[in-house]
Amino acid sequence: MSGRIAIEISATEHSAEASVNPKPKTPNPKSSSSAATTIVAYLRAHRNPRDAEGQRRYGIAPSVDLLGVRAPMLRALARQHRRDHALALALWSQSIHEARGIAALIDDPKQVTRGQMEAWARDFDNWAIVDACCTQLFNHTPFAIDKVHAWSRRRAEYVKRGAFSLMAGLAVHAKQLPDEVFLSFLPIIAREATDERNFVKKAVNWALRQIGKRNAALRRAALATANEILALDTPAARWIARDAIRELKNR
Repeated sequence: MSGRIAIEISATEHSAEASVNPKPKTPNPKSSSSAATTIVAYLRAHRNPRDAEGQRRYGIAPSVDLLGVRAPMLRALARQHRRDHALALALWSQSIHEARGIAALIDDPKQVTRGQMEAWARDFDNWAIVDACCTQLFNHTPFAIDKVHAWSRRRAEYVKRGAFSLMAGLAVHAKQLPDEVFLSFLPIIAREATDERNFVKKAVNWALRQIGKRNAALRRAALATANEILALDTPAARWIARDAIRELKNR
């Protein structure tokens, strides 16, 4: 699932986006706190325990409340509140998985600080919220590259995943970055390729593949790194390398 850049707040959607109300009728209060309260009430009114259980089967098992609200509804809510930094902070503080997903979608990257990134990273508790933050928001901040280097050395599983999710997000969205940035990421990928934890190794693989897809030169460099990783000969390294080689050789 890690190769998917779009937010995966709901991994068990069984109907098209058109099957839910595309524009939930929510009031537009002046204060961020009251807006957050209104959105949370709406989310709770549309909770779906069956979908929440399905998400848990896909590894989305947060320590905060999981309501099972489907992704199309979350995106529809987010579209009403684009670039609302204060509301994003208020929603994140609600300790509800779906509210945090909306926060990642609506926050203004120009107002995100290093401190906020660290505070939210301490709350990372499942792969979906990590990827939402790191491929929809944090990758658009001026601190993204620094956090790749810092978080890649963290022990916490989801914070470390965040480093490689950031790499993937940058590889896809940051068209202006020179190849040198991504070449500097490849030794980090090789260094961490022996981490056997599922949500780390999948993100390491994802980052390697996305870097290799940017252009021919990076494809060659990524394939060379994959072969270096293969030589490490651990279960995680073999899986990461073989999967990346298979995809990049076919491009």
